[in-house]
Amino acid sequence: MKKVILFNPKSADHKHRIPNSILSIAASIEGKYDWVVVDGNFENDALAKLEEYLNIGEYHYLGFTVMPGPQLKQAIAFSKAIKAKFPFTKMIWGGYFPSSQPEAVLYSGYVDFIINGPGDYAFPLLIDALANDKPFEFIKNLIYKTVDGKIFKTAKDDLMEQDTLPALPYDKLATFYPFQKFLGKTYLGEKTMAYHSSIGCPFTCSFCAVVPIFEARWKAKSAQTVYNDIKYIKDNWGADAIEFHDNNFFVSEKRAVEFAKLIAPEKMTWWAMARIDTMSKFKDSSLAAISEAGCKIIFFGAESGNDSILEQLDKGGTQTGNQIIEFAERLKKFNIIPEYSFVLGTPAPTQEQVQAQIDFEIEFIKKVKNVNPRTEIVIYTYSPVPTEGSELFKQVLASGFKFPETLEDWISPAWENFDLRKNPLTPWLTPEMINKIRNFETVLNGVYPTATDIRLNVMKRVIISLVARLRYKVSLYKYPYEIKLLQKIWRYRQPEIQGF
Repeated sequence: MKKVILFNPKSADHKHRIPNSILSIAASIEGKYDWVVVDGNFENDALAKLEEYLNIGEYHYLGFTVMPGPQLKQAIAFSKAIKAKFPFTKMIWGGYFPSSQPEAVLYSGYVDFIINGPGDYAFPLLIDALANDKPFEFIKNLIYKTVDGKIFKTAKDDLMEQDTLPALPYDKLATFYPFQKFLGKTYLGEKTMAYHSSIGCPFTCSFCAVVPIFEARWKAKSAQTVYNDIKYIKDNWGADAIEFHDNNFFVSEKRAVEFAKLIAPEKMTWWAMARIDTMSKFKDSSLAAISEAGCKIIFFGAESGNDSILEQLDKGGTQTGNQIIEFAERLKKFNIIPEYSFVLGTPAPTQEQVQAQIDFEIEFIKKVKNVNPRTEIVIYTYSPVPTEGSELFKQVLASGFKFPETLEDWISPAWENFDLRKNPLTPWLTPEMINKIRNFETVLNGVYPTATDIRLNVMKRVIISLVARLRYKVSLYKYPYEIKLLQKIWRYRQPEIQGF
């Protein structure tokens, strides 16, 4: 029997987390094909580990999960090296990077197939077809290069009912790595587990990379199934906190409350992602139940306080600047920390307008902090996403912006952090604009140190806040060297999406 290697490349922070994406693939082939997991966050030399398996001669299929940034860098280097040394190996990439950049991936010459969305059905069907020399052209959720060199996308599959999928093979994962090490110390707890309770999102934000993959669709596990999975990990390995890596955990108020009531007796703390315009409609009793069940912090894509920018981002109509402020204030009485992300630097006809937008967002963020100082602020600069039909992406293309054409270009120093939304290469942003954004971020995080940095004690928080407060009060953001020095000395962690 031909065997499968599933590889989780090293993440940005090198943290050990349960690799849910490749475990779902493992579950889909369990009992059909033997499989092993190689986790780049554990291995000192992950390439050597992969080659160790390949040298056996029985592993013919290698599946990678690939997100932008460090994962992409390792995936490119390893795929290229393996294809050169083991040309028989079929290289299969999943994750939103290959789905959004299929030309660069498939024309590289060392990736054979892309799983375009969930692989629960597509991956085992593809392995069956390859193992038995059968056609794969009608398998849904595939992208590949045809014999005449063209990129071909098969039809998108329906999203599966999540409760019908096989349970993730946690016990077998524990035979490859000590499972306890997948449960890391975070702001939430001593042994924090990562979990996906749903896939997709029912919205179409024009800056979101998952929109082209899921096409405004969302499917979730039932509250009971989610509880059963979490309880299993708690009982067997001692998990005391949960990071929900769903794109949108709180789509259903009913499911969220049902889960809250189930998990409350377990005394676990947790974090998840939501939309402000959805969750602001939740009843007070629902928010209270969620808080009492251990939910400490919720990430919201606020994006902008400017209603016209929200429209540009395809987030208008249901979310407004006033709503963003009102909801931050409302969450105070439930003791839930709102974690708001803002996207600065969207395109505009003139650079003056771009600068005016940035200045507006800076003042708006200060208003949010004024009504609820505990609000965590995560600042991104806008990075284009190739969303077909999006008016925003049309503006991006009209500006002269182009994505890299080769995988090697994607891991050049200029592009490596592009999709981390910290180092944009967009023609409408000047270095001065980016400096202002980053300097404001430094001052803001000085005045309000993030609650999620478990290394920063009370004394350090007070000192850095006092140093930064005058700058913040008079809007003096240039050259905040004294704050950066303290942050460097104390290894201060910037606010970020918990677990990402």
